[in-house]
Amino acid sequence: MTSFSPSLTPSILHQNLRVNTSELPSPWSNNITRSRMTSLGLGMSCFTMAFGTISNFTALAILAKSRARFRRQSKAPFLLLTVALMLADLGGHVIPGAFALYLHVMLRYKMQSVEPTKAFCQIFGASMVFFGLCPLLLGCAMAIERCVAITKPFFHTAMVTVAHVRGVVLILSSLALLLAVLPLFAIGTYTIQSPGTWCFLPIHGPQSTADTYLALAFSCLGLIALTLSLLCNILSGLTLLQARIKSQNANTKSAARCSRRVSSASSSSVFCSLDVEMMAQLALITVVSCVCWSPFLISVLLMQFIQSPGGQTSETYQVILLGLRMASWNQILDPWVYILLRRAALYRVCCAFKTQRPIVAGK
Repeated sequence: MTSFSPSLTPSILHQNLRVNTSELPSPWSNNITRSRMTSLGLGMSCFTMAFGTISNFTALAILAKSRARFRRQSKAPFLLLTVALMLADLGGHVIPGAFALYLHVMLRYKMQSVEPTKAFCQIFGASMVFFGLCPLLLGCAMAIERCVAITKPFFHTAMVTVAHVRGVVLILSSLALLLAVLPLFAIGTYTIQSPGTWCFLPIHGPQSTADTYLALAFSCLGLIALTLSLLCNILSGLTLLQARIKSQNANTKSAARCSRRVSSASSSSVFCSLDVEMMAQLALITVVSCVCWSPFLISVLLMQFIQSPGGQTSETYQVILLGLRMASWNQILDPWVYILLRRAALYRVCCAFKTQRPIVAGK
């Protein structure tokens, strides 16, 4: 039995995931070795669940204190999207985590084969899909909102309101919820996944047409959201860079007054410390999401087109489990991106960099 170290997995969802390199046993085949390893995985799961929950609550508390500053500088839409993202991360950490903890306890203390009920697996799988898609879709909405605010500030001020953003959050959440609950109405299904600690769409072995389309929809929506986020962040970053270069060439004080023209036509771009703060947070959140989610999404997508006649090999299972572990990092890293990349922290970094420049020049 080859085991992945539980300490490498940050989320409760994916602690103590193991596969047999010679053959893949049933997810609920239990023995003494599994019991001992599950005990260690259970402890690490409880620790990471508590740490992730505290991280998300800390980020939400900081957002609550920043509410007046964002409202005063007309950044309320971005604040609302950030709160929605943190709530989605918190829910995705606690709700599926509680289900996974229950399965860990069953594996730890039930020596006989006791599989979870179908209803339990359906709800667990639906929560995995819903809380997996929500952060990706909300991150994409954040990137689009910032791109519009930076490249078309007049249009953003006139058209993008808090009410509109609330509608967008509702639509994106409804889309993720719709995809998640379809198997509850007999359109597809959720099954227990090896080694018996999580439920998801059947991505191994024979699948029905509905299961294949649901897995394709899940992976394609996630990859499209990540791609759009990257493109919007690149465009926003280039626009801010162009504004900065023009400001330096013109030798004006528009950057300090947080307003500047980016073109001689009707478009303008806001370049101020708050814009840099939000773009730094959004850019790193996008990078974290891409690094964490891409392996799992791509693996699910490819497995819909590459089906081995003899079933999936142990290497294929290991790839899926590794991608799942990487995806679990997203729920913990997102709040810390916001906590660390605030304006106060960025100001300290900039001051330290400026103080180092004369020393380097003197050398």
